[in-house]
Amino acid sequence: MKAKILIVDDDPDIVTMLEDRLQASDYGTVIAHDGVEALELVEQEAPHLMLLDLDMPRLTGLDVLKRLPKVRPAEDLPVVVMTAHASIDAAVEAMKTGAYDFLTKPLDKDHLLFVISKALERDSLKRQVACLKSEVDSRYASIVGTSAKIRAVMECAQRAAKSDASVLLLGESGTGKELFARSIHQWSPRQAMPLVVINCVALTETLLENELFGHERGAFTGADRLQKGKLEMADGGTIFLDEIGDMSLPLQAKLLRVLQDREFHRVGGTRLVSINVRIIAATNKDLRQAVKTGEFREDLFFRLNVISLTLPPLRERPEDLPALAKFFLSRHAKEAKRPGMLFSPAAMEAMARYSWPGNIRELDNVVARAVVLNQSDTIEPDMLSLDAMGRTSPGEGLTYVSLPYHESMDAHSRYIIEQALKAAAGNQTKAADHLKLQRTYLARLIKQQKMKEDQQSR
Repeated sequence: MKAKILIVDDDPDIVTMLEDRLQASDYGTVIAHDGVEALELVEQEAPHLMLLDLDMPRLTGLDVLKRLPKVRPAEDLPVVVMTAHASIDAAVEAMKTGAYDFLTKPLDKDHLLFVISKALERDSLKRQVACLKSEVDSRYASIVGTSAKIRAVMECAQRAAKSDASVLLLGESGTGKELFARSIHQWSPRQAMPLVVINCVALTETLLENELFGHERGAFTGADRLQKGKLEMADGGTIFLDEIGDMSLPLQAKLLRVLQDREFHRVGGTRLVSINVRIIAATNKDLRQAVKTGEFREDLFFRLNVISLTLPPLRERPEDLPALAKFFLSRHAKEAKRPGMLFSPAAMEAMARYSWPGNIRELDNVVARAVVLNQSDTIEPDMLSLDAMGRTSPGEGLTYVSLPYHESMDAHSRYIIEQALKAAAGNQTKAADHLKLQRTYLARLIKQQKMKEDQQSR
């Protein structure tokens, strides 16, 4: 879309010159001959930028800047003021009042276009950031649910957020551990600082070390410049270490030092880097058992387990299912530009009878698929594609549980992966996208499943 620029000047020669130059550079123009007319056109024409002369009758440029917030937020409309050389002080005052930049008369064509381009580029970036922030905030806007179990966890999380103590989030895959981590950060005094997320299982040990600690120039082949790690990027804020139970023992030792001393060396470096971060970690593994088997350091476990929160699986909070399903339907229908979609009573009953082995993440995926594939505005049970092995009958237990817990979860994981690969004709990238997993993580899960099958066949 062509950017529209409001030219505000009482000198007709300058107006004509600016209009010709801007239109020649493919900008649209709107003309105001004084400050009063300028404020009216800001409302009527919604320009993308204002070129504002400071010395005008009726209302000066400074008066326009002072009244502009009542018409349109100053940060929503970049203003470049124009002034004579003798009025630099006025230009500085205009900058203090909210102007983006100033130009001195006579105007230089190239400098004029450069300043306008930079102002519009900055405004565009601000809009993109605001849009992305809005998208992230809406995605992680709130923890949906009013059940006693989820309320108890939320209350503990809110209390924990006020401190800098490490938090360990436990629970099955898909129960919302990242959402809780983001919420704890937003509730904490660190909310204005960055929240950095890193998945400890999605990367090899070498890549994960580099992601966490960064590297110095020349640390390895191809390291042609210094690169900060995620820990350094999170300085002053929070770092969320997802799947911490899959971190290798050597990296666990390095992370332990960070927790103890709040400092570390970059890969290939000798200078200590000091940081101030709050650690939130999450895992679906039994870390106490991992400590007993030597797979997880006991000292690191105690450092992370200052405040422990266990998130309940969806099957243990069935009263929250209707609200969660409607929340996901609203989001996906909005993204698909189909705001009138709803579940039929039969669909709601089918979801209530399903055991949700993949928890909230599975519910999200099921609803997203139904929105995409359903041609009508009412989602019926057959459009949910709920697998019979996860369905329960009223008053009955889970019909598919004939194995111990971990074996049962492994069986479900294998089944879900097999179905995704089948639907993607064996393409791991497409299957990972369908499951909303990183491809490297899916490849690792497949490898783990094969290793377990090989061990069982021996």
